[in-house]
Amino acid sequence: MAKKKASISMRRNLWFIVFFSVLLFVLALLRINSHGSSSEILLSNPETPFVGIPKIAFLFLARAHLPLDFLWHCFFQNGEVGRFSIYVHSEPGFVFSKATSRSPFFHGRQINNSIQVAWGESSMIEAERLLLSAALEDPGNQRFVLLSDSCVPLYNFSYTYEYLLSSSKSFVDSFLDTKESRYTPKMYPTIPQEKWRKGSQWITLVRKHASVLVADDAIFPLFRKYCKRRPALDIKKMKNMKPVVQKEHNCIPDEHYVQTLLSISDLDDELERRTLTFTAWNVSSAKMDRQNWHPVTFEYANASPQHIKAIKGTNNVYYETEYRNEWCKSNETLVPCFLFARKFSQGAAMRLLSEGLVGPFDAATMLTALL
Repeated sequence: MAKKKASISMRRNLWFIVFFSVLLFVLALLRINSHGSSSEILLSNPETPFVGIPKIAFLFLARAHLPLDFLWHCFFQNGEVGRFSIYVHSEPGFVFSKATSRSPFFHGRQINNSIQVAWGESSMIEAERLLLSAALEDPGNQRFVLLSDSCVPLYNFSYTYEYLLSSSKSFVDSFLDTKESRYTPKMYPTIPQEKWRKGSQWITLVRKHASVLVADDAIFPLFRKYCKRRPALDIKKMKNMKPVVQKEHNCIPDEHYVQTLLSISDLDDELERRTLTFTAWNVSSAKMDRQNWHPVTFEYANASPQHIKAIKGTNNVYYETEYRNEWCKSNETLVPCFLFARKFSQGAAMRLLSEGLVGPFDAATMLTALL
């Protein structure tokens, strides 16, 4: 009788264990399905912690050559070998060599799977993803800085390195887009409107977030399909014409993609929600001309020490759509907002170099730049 009771008790315990195991399995499946994106699943499998000296990957988006390579040469020359790496996305077939670049730091640093890029098109995002993908192949790269061919550093390498490595967060300009109606319901439900964000394309990412961008196969296809730039109006021809209401949807992919993807991945709290790259805009007073705003190009005359000092002295940024004043911090310490600036002409870059902004230089460097 005792043996029979023991047998019944064992069977009950066995059924309880099986039932509980099945319940846990079902709950796990429901949790995975509720995430909805491959990037979130990726985050549950973080990489093995890196051991060694971390590097900053400098990622340049170029039309062809790099006109300010002489300034960046001085910047890297005053840095430590083994603490940085360089990747350039240029037009297909363009090779950086002695014939195309004055700096050996850039020789052979082009990625070989580059594509033709058009401003305001999804090809810009694709080029960024290609750069990140190439840089992620080196486990030493722990920070990823996206730069244009007209960007300049505002500090020397040592300061830049310490600034970026002292923070565990990515620097991504990200805010609510409540004024321009660039979101389209066609993106729903994969991209809900409450997750739609806007910001500067000039980002600095930690490795975890760079991996999210490269792994994404759900958000980018929707941007390629539904987020497209509307052709600009010719304001001069319209001066004597009646106002025209443009009904075609307008969306600039590179101003929304990274911000929206990271928001959907619930990574907002892991960001310093600001860019590290200063840009001055030629803001038009004509509302109709809003889409034609473009960055101001710094020439020799307006790249004065006083102007650069004012840029470097900025310590907060106001976001009108969120009524948010973003105080610039790195690892909870107040710091200058900007490490880089754009768009700089060669003359303006030469002035920065001559004043020792990025580190000591010799006359031969300046002479090479003038040739």
